[in-house]
Amino acid sequence: MIYLDYNATTPIDPAVKAAVLPYLSDAFGNPSSENQYGAEPRAALDEARREVATLIRARDGHIVFTGSGSEADNLAIRGAVLAARAERPHVITQVTEHPAVLQTCRALERWHGVDVTYLPVDSSGLVDPGDLDAAMTPRTALVSIMAANNETGALQPIADLARTAHDYDALFHCDAAQILGKLPFDADALGIDLVTVVGHKMYAPKGIGALFVRSGVPLEPLVYGGGQEHGLRAGTENVALAVGLGVAARLASEHLSDRHRTQKLRDALHDRLVEALPGRVLLNGPSALRLPNTLNVSINGTNGSELLRNAPGIAASTGSACHSHDPEPSPVLSAMGQDRTRALAAVRLSLGRSTTPDDIDAAADQLATAARTGGD
Repeated sequence: MIYLDYNATTPIDPAVKAAVLPYLSDAFGNPSSENQYGAEPRAALDEARREVATLIRARDGHIVFTGSGSEADNLAIRGAVLAARAERPHVITQVTEHPAVLQTCRALERWHGVDVTYLPVDSSGLVDPGDLDAAMTPRTALVSIMAANNETGALQPIADLARTAHDYDALFHCDAAQILGKLPFDADALGIDLVTVVGHKMYAPKGIGALFVRSGVPLEPLVYGGGQEHGLRAGTENVALAVGLGVAARLASEHLSDRHRTQKLRDALHDRLVEALPGRVLLNGPSALRLPNTLNVSINGTNGSELLRNAPGIAASTGSACHSHDPEPSPVLSAMGQDRTRALAAVRLSLGRSTTPDDIDAAADQLATAARTGGD
């Protein structure tokens, strides 16, 4: 089986697994305990926070560990809006955001009377900073735009968007789940106030995420209780998984140079498909401004789901893992203006650390064969 679904999830790195195990056995203490059993877990949590902060180059603020990226998105958006205490606050996001962002915004509309603006994207999936500027109001409390799209890999102009938000004294949140470990990311240089980090997208276990909160940014907690995680997420911390996230963050920094190798393999896969299926392969998303590991293509005359079923040696997706069982076209591709036929033909092929040239050759052969012999 050739695994080309790294944007959905990644395998746990052996070094991460080794780091996690002691905190499931001998180092079992509660990090809030003042006795000797709490000292090692407490120190391990502190080190994990430093490693995550180093990965995103965030110096002025703190890391809050969460149970997932979705929880981090909820804490950032709902927390910022409720802490704003405005009579009718305004939030801005964009139509191709992750469901964790979109559904949180819709819940704020339903239950808290929040006004939400959903910015359009162009045919490449990019937000126009001018559209954001036009949508800003004195009531805008928060702007939430992801760094990289999980389906197409499209890279948003985050620095420009954050600057516009700050021009109106609004906070800027960025879901960085897909970009971390694939491209350099500097929260300070980009001017981001809140950053979502997701463990299982970068070779850590599922069930652990984090939110960077810049100093001075007010948030209302989602979970109330004993005051853990800087008072923003009560409950005894999952020390083992937090340690795993910290080690994964350090490894992600060390592996950043792999992006050049990965991009060459991605482009080789695209070239092989174009050569094998002349005139049939359409790239979805930007040709340049995208993640180095992500290839989203529609093959004319096929249906993406059927194509992958006819290529059983390949593990890939037709879009976001959150929508993988949905027979409807990807909302991301539809928002980019693609018709139903092209959107339903899309497949997302995402590469990772273990992808080899042999994998690329074999995957291209299988996909081309499946497309010729019954991809629809």
